[in-house]
Amino acid sequence: MPTIADAATIAPSDRATGRLTIPGDKSISHRYAMLAALADGISTIRGYSGGADCAATLECLRALGVEVEKTATTIRIAGRGREGLLRSAEPLYAANSGTTMRLMSGIVAAQAFRTVIAGDESLSRRPMRRVIVPLESMGAKIGSNDGRPPLTIDGGSLRGIAYAPEVPSAQVKSCVLLAGLYAEGTTTVTEKTSTRDHTERALETFNVRVSRSANSVSVTGGQALQPRDLSVPGDVSGAAFWCALAAGTPAGDVTIEHVGLNPTRTGMLEILRRSGARVSVSIEDPTAPEPSGTLRVASEAWRSFAIAPEEVPGVIDEIPALTALAAMMPAGQTLVVRGAGELRVKESDRITALAAGFRAMGSDVEEYADGFSLTARPLHAATVDAAHDHRLAMAFAIAATRSAGPVTIRGASAVDVSYPGFFDVLARLTHAESVDR
Repeated sequence: MPTIADAATIAPSDRATGRLTIPGDKSISHRYAMLAALADGISTIRGYSGGADCAATLECLRALGVEVEKTATTIRIAGRGREGLLRSAEPLYAANSGTTMRLMSGIVAAQAFRTVIAGDESLSRRPMRRVIVPLESMGAKIGSNDGRPPLTIDGGSLRGIAYAPEVPSAQVKSCVLLAGLYAEGTTTVTEKTSTRDHTERALETFNVRVSRSANSVSVTGGQALQPRDLSVPGDVSGAAFWCALAAGTPAGDVTIEHVGLNPTRTGMLEILRRSGARVSVSIEDPTAPEPSGTLRVASEAWRSFAIAPEEVPGVIDEIPALTALAAMMPAGQTLVVRGAGELRVKESDRITALAAGFRAMGSDVEEYADGFSLTARPLHAATVDAAHDHRLAMAFAIAATRSAGPVTIRGASAVDVSYPGFFDVLARLTHAESVDR
């Protein structure tokens, strides 16, 4: 975990231009690795995310007896089939990754042995009852620290269920569907608001039959997975920060190549357009398992904007970047976010931590139970705390480029969770000599 001594200082800049590619999508990387481990044969995954979260998934799979070879951003996984995982002698360590813990819980809940899944201090505070409840309904026995990690899972035979999560969550949906691969009968998840569909797409890619209708998705247990040779597109959530940089900088213009453009993840683009940015998209191959292409964002005008409750599930990870954009706008422009209580149980309480950081830099921020409003004011030199949260560290860094003075971000190495090399790219796009770390 980052410490107080771990900091980066961002200098003001009046430029934001360039062309780049970004690390592989974190959400897709997790899912491809897990399904490859359950397939019968060797899968190759190119463009695998180099972040710490996805590394945690690979370590958990190794602990369960899966052979994983990694070179640069390519991994080869020798799948053990659905029934071939081995009991780990030590607890699985998910580090800071909620995706790893929740999705792996669905897999190990079906194994005929006990598995303990633990995480770091931050992850140990995050709510897991949302996966405990459906998995216990399917037949698993799960112990926890009052609904929080570590989780002790006694797996075994599962039965299919119909489940409707109280809070729309792609992680909960994915956990239940992965458990459903092993369950007797059919497992169905119905959501009030549809969430990202990477798991459904990945299952189909690995030759699993999936049924979809409106806001529900179903999988029947007992299906075998086939190994695949796959490429992970760039992470659109990481791209969101460069979009905010371009849109919030006068004459900013950034092009991002081979970025994931899954329709369940591109709600951010419409919000960027509402904020006054010029956005253009070119799809490379619409028939690929995960669509990708080129995204160009340029500064054109600045307008107040809002993120409505029904939009939140589709942009939950991009809200910090969009908040940075709002903070970079001329004084008086506003952003209002409601229906986003889920932000309080991420790597940090993102509502409180975002509010504290942007207030310190000069923005006027009002906090609500389920969101916040930000009114842009001239930004100035400050020291802010990323609260061990990678998306906060990146959001503060982007906004800092429009400050009147340098901004120091404590806990800056949190960016390595999802975007190693982030500060080097920031320096290149802003034409700065370097970021002081």
